Formats: sequence, structure tokens, C-alpha cells
Amino acid sequence: MSQISLIDGRALPLRGNDIDTDRIIPARFLVTVTFEGLEQHVFEDDRKTVRHPFDDPKYQGAAVLVVNSNFGCGSSREHAPQALQRWGIKAVIGESFAEIFFGNSAMIGMPCVTAAPGDVQAIMERVERNSAARVHIDLAAGTCDVDGFQCAVSMPPKTREAFLSGAWDTTGMLLDRFAEVEATAAKLPYVSGF
Repeated sequence: MSQISLIDGRALPLRGNDIDTDRIIPARFLVTVTFEGLEQHVFEDDRKTVRHPFDDPKYQGAAVLVVNSNFGCGSSREHAPQALQRWGIKAVIGESFAEIFFGNSAMIGMPCVTAAPGDVQAIMERVERNSAARVHIDLAAGTCDVDGFQCAVSMPPKTREAFLSGAWDTTGMLLDRFAEVEATAAKLPYVSGF
């Protein structure tokens, strides 16, 4: 199991409310069997029409995405957090998240923490002024530090505990106790034939 309590890295500010999953990863890229290569198409349509933070060289290599409210709304595609994580995002700080996006992110080990709107604004402003600033998220303490500014961040208690204990990694938990899985399977009459 992989415990996640601290996330540290440079940030990428992405302003705007109600950024939906179709903008994060357009539907035409959902025809793949795996998630490999999705990072190449993050915000592809947006990036064709406006100067986009994902194209700005000063934000390349960012590990923390800073967003406004209702991020990840729209369809329930798990490809959206997969594409962001494969691009290099390890955590997202925002005012609020669509529930399905939040859940899909948690399932792949990418924490989404909320902060007050004024605090999100302060983080964005600091990162825009100094793209080299390090953002430090402490899930256990419920804090975010960036460039001399600290604020509270939160997530639902059960999700927070899952990250801190490693229980978010259900595959890892299964593999850690695989001998028990095999022992149980051996007792089941409908599994023995396989």
C-alpha cells in the first residue's frame, strides 16, 4: 500500500469555474483501451483557441493544479484525472470539485483538497508571480504552504484517512494480502476449476 500524506512541487494555476471533463480530455480521445498517452491531449481544444497555462513553459513540470469551483463537472469519465496525473499532476487544490471527478481522482492516488475561495485566489496570485514557488500540501495537518502563505485545506475525513493509511490503493491492499485471497479462492467450489 502506498500512503500519501505530503505533496510538494511547483503549481499550475488554472482559472475558471465549472471546467468540465470534456474540456480536460475531449471525448474523441476516449476510444483507447488504456490510459497511455492521454496526457498529450489534456485541454487540447482549449489549448487551440487560447494561450493556456498547460502550454506555458514556466508551468512545465508542475505537480499541483490550482483551480476554482466545480472543477471536473460534466460526464463521469475517469480519463480526466488519469490524463492530468499522467501529465504530471500529483494533487489538485480548488474551491470545490464535482463528486465523480473527486472520487475518480482519489481512486488513482491524486488528492483533491478544497480551500476557501480567497485562499485559492491567494495561492494562484503567488504562483503567477513566482512560478518557481513550491506548494507544500500536508494532508495530515490539513494545510497548504506556498511562498510565505499558509491556509487550511480539507477533504472528507474518510478520504483523508484512506490517503494517510494507504487504503486508497485498493489494488495494493489486495496484493499485500494475496495469500489470503488465494486461500479463500481455494475454498470456493466455483473457483477451483479455473
